[in-house]
Amino acid sequence: MSFLQWMAVLGTLLLLMALASTYVRWLPVTTSVLYLGFGLLIGKLGIGLWQIEFQDIASWMEHLTEVGVLVSLFVSGLKLRLHFRHPAWIGAYLLAGPVMLLTIGGVTLVCHYLLGLPLGLALLIGAVLAPTDPVLASLVQVNSSMDCDRVRFGLTGEAGFNDGVAFPFVVFALLFIGYDGLTFVWLDNWLIERLLWAVPAGLLVGFGLGRLVGRLAIFLRARHGDTSMSPNDFLALALIALSYVFAELIGAWGFLATFAAGVGLRHAEIATGSSPTPAELMVAHEVPRSPVDGDRCDSNSVKIADPTAAAGVLVGDILSFGNVLERALEVLLVTILGVVVAAHWDWRALLLGALLFGVIRPLAVWLLLRGGLVSPGQRWLLGWFGIRGIGSLYYLSYALSHGLPDALAADAIGLVLSVVALSILVHGISTQPLLARYERRQRRNG
Repeated sequence: MSFLQWMAVLGTLLLLMALASTYVRWLPVTTSVLYLGFGLLIGKLGIGLWQIEFQDIASWMEHLTEVGVLVSLFVSGLKLRLHFRHPAWIGAYLLAGPVMLLTIGGVTLVCHYLLGLPLGLALLIGAVLAPTDPVLASLVQVNSSMDCDRVRFGLTGEAGFNDGVAFPFVVFALLFIGYDGLTFVWLDNWLIERLLWAVPAGLLVGFGLGRLVGRLAIFLRARHGDTSMSPNDFLALALIALSYVFAELIGAWGFLATFAAGVGLRHAEIATGSSPTPAELMVAHEVPRSPVDGDRCDSNSVKIADPTAAAGVLVGDILSFGNVLERALEVLLVTILGVVVAAHWDWRALLLGALLFGVIRPLAVWLLLRGGLVSPGQRWLLGWFGIRGIGSLYYLSYALSHGLPDALAADAIGLVLSVVALSILVHGISTQPLLARYERRQRRNG
């Protein structure tokens, strides 16, 4: 498929989604389901416009999915405005740590004992499918920075943390396969360098950089009192790139650093004042638009001598830009998944997906999120909304490019792509009805 054909296909899809947005909004499915269906339509099962196998595109898919995850992680971090001492963070920590580890273990056991896969490959598939997805889970994440709902906040924090925390275990599985089992001559280095150092170092580097750059940008904008020429989208891209690069240079995990950079930038906004209302919401209602350059009115010009107003404009612009970029990448990546999944469909994914979505994840959440952190109804929702997506595609591409033997690649590709496609379909159909019911119940109880 040529570049010109790709431009025509994606342009047509975007045009249809834009023109039909009013109708799509009322459909009982998420837009990801529509993108997946469009990919199937132009792929092998449809008109056959593009027929290709995942191995042929794994090298550039690794970088494309990596960009998609990085953007989404940064935006997710920016949405989390609660102080770290708030109990809602505990749920996010438990989901991203212990729940993910139990999920890796459960998927590994299913793949090894029920599907008959080698232990190393089973462990790799468990690590690849364990993290929830920050790109496709936008509907179940926090709606705004004032959203303190335990379900939404927990899922947003989980998606931000565990897409980085899963990385050491993907590497563990690749080392396990490469060294042929239980010799573990590499275990000490993996434990110290990849886990005990890389995880906290990534979080600290990202948070420190996000907070420092955020405070500097807010100070400069407030000092000059005008944002008519302030490229806040450039600032977002700079933070995503630099947090990732700095973390990788010191041997830390770049995914965690990028998520933490978003959290750090949000805490720079919090530091500008004591108001519980996010600065971007205050600016939207209180800061007037002012004409500049004589009679010309620039709609992007805002007088922001107050640091709170400067922070509001900064954060609001970045959130808006990040959401647009995130949606564009979602369209592209899910469409590609729809194209390639037909060539790699594995019927064993029906069993694996049913156990992962309906047993392993819900049971892990039910066992670990107790003690009044969430209500029983919230616990079941957190257990169900373990959406798999672009992060798993990245880890699969990474494994193919970093030593996964060809003899194991076909099983890994088939199961991962099929389970991710099932997750998009099953969760995409169930998300809106379950959330609507949950929100009605919350309003009645609140």
